[in-house]
Amino acid sequence: QLQLVESGGGLVQPGGSLRLSCGFSASNYFHAIGWFRQAPGKEREGLSCINSSDDSTTYADSVKGRFTISRDNAKNTVYLQMNDLKPEDTAVYYCAADRDLYCADYSSIDRVNFASWGQGTQVTVSS
Repeated sequence: QLQLVESGGGLVQPGGSLRLSCGFSASNYFHAIGWFRQAPGKEREGLSCINSSDDSTTYADSVKGRFTISRDNAKNTVYLQMNDLKPEDTAVYYCAADRDLYCADYSSIDRVNFASWGQGTQVTVSS
């Protein structure tokens, strides 16, 4: 049974926006939740992370200023708001979580640090 479920992907034109959601059960405690993406033929790339203890966030340089991570504790959901999307943002987007991780900086957003993963949602940026 998946502990994390992503939604919100789709087709969008360059310059457009999408908001991805990552839902999790209230019975599962995760301290850090992050977003990753993987384009065909490329390595999985860490994008952003949010810590539940202090709501601190961190971002990859490639998305800083365009993407925003946030969480709604009442809905057990973490969001990734993506603005000014570019064709190079096309990828499968994954959320991942870990009970013990604290994302201190970008180096924390490494796939080996996250124990739980969603199934992914496709984002395609094309005119």
